[in-house]
Amino acid sequence: MKTPKEKAKELFRKFVAPTQQWDDVDGYITDEYNAKQCALIAVDEILEMDLPILEEDADTFYDYWEEVKHEIKKL
Repeated sequence: MKTPKEKAKELFRKFVAPTQQWDDVDGYITDEYNAKQCALIAVDEILEMDLPILEEDADTFYDYWEEVKHEIKKL
């Protein structure tokens, strides 16, 4: 399993290309703000899902994703 920091970077990278914008002078411009916002939305969706998690694993699951969210915000 990836660390929260690694997972945050992975999610961010996955949203970079879809959020790029075309500029006639510079070509594609990376929109880091929107990539971060998309990654945060993805994590929020994971946190809001009603997953069939064993009760003893629930805290670990939610703590992990909250830490991923924290790491995304630091990017």
